[in-house]
Amino acid sequence: MSDSVSIALRFALYMDLMLLFGLALFGLYSLKGQERESGAVLPFRSILAGTTVLGAVLSVASMLMMASAMSGESDFAELRPHIEMMVFETDVGLACVVRIVALVVAGLAVMLCAPGFSLWVASFAGGIALASLAWSGHGAMDEGSRRYWHFVVDILHLLAAGAWVGALVAFALMAKINALKTEARIRLLTRAVNRFEVIGAVIVVVVAVTGIVNYLFIVGPKLDEVFLSTYGVLLFIKVVLFAGMLVLAALNRFHLGPFLERSLRDGQYTVAANALRRSVMVELAAAVLIVGLVAWLGTLSPEIGT
Repeated sequence: MSDSVSIALRFALYMDLMLLFGLALFGLYSLKGQERESGAVLPFRSILAGTTVLGAVLSVASMLMMASAMSGESDFAELRPHIEMMVFETDVGLACVVRIVALVVAGLAVMLCAPGFSLWVASFAGGIALASLAWSGHGAMDEGSRRYWHFVVDILHLLAAGAWVGALVAFALMAKINALKTEARIRLLTRAVNRFEVIGAVIVVVVAVTGIVNYLFIVGPKLDEVFLSTYGVLLFIKVVLFAGMLVLAALNRFHLGPFLERSLRDGQYTVAANALRRSVMVELAAAVLIVGLVAWLGTLSPEIGT
């Protein structure tokens, strides 16, 4: 039961922080001027403020659960010294504190600052919060320079994945049926898809390269034995889903995006918009499944029988 709760907490925290970082970043590279105001195109304030609050709650819950698992205590009074030990004497505890501080900064910026500036702060602070999750992954088990490089790879992987998830959520919101009532909104969606072209290519390369390097850090240059374990099976499913996302991303870039542009010129864009919406939703569903697998994989060893 505790393992299931731990995986669920990790999954929720990954999704929450990826959405915070990725959605704020999307607002910076895809929108401009008044489009960045909350509600003009996307409900930035409600989503970003919500993710900061939820992220802080999940971080505290995760720390409490970790301290309870390490000490065997469940009463808060008995648990308190173990929590203090984690915060002041362990890297994972310090990372959690840094994460909560970053989330508070992001939340205050979203609620109090101008739209453009708030997105800059939210993306930067959200990136720090997301990067802090690397200290609860496999890289924390390494030592020396290997530990440093493993953290760098993990952080790049997390940030690229967060940018991808945030963009998919943004596209899903922009492609909702009630959001595409005017030609101007269709043109805005088309422009956002086109602007994502370069960003998306960079994201795919970073995710793929860091994923391979991360595998080598954790498992090494071997395949056959790994896939006899639960870790290997889940990793295989993750790779298949990632390949599916690549196919859908290519479909959006080379077919559905241009199809939507042509449809705009013809004045008949309903079919193209619906096709793009379905593709984005399927890609987002695959991304959510992958994040769930990542949360599970982080609790497993790649050894056979585990």
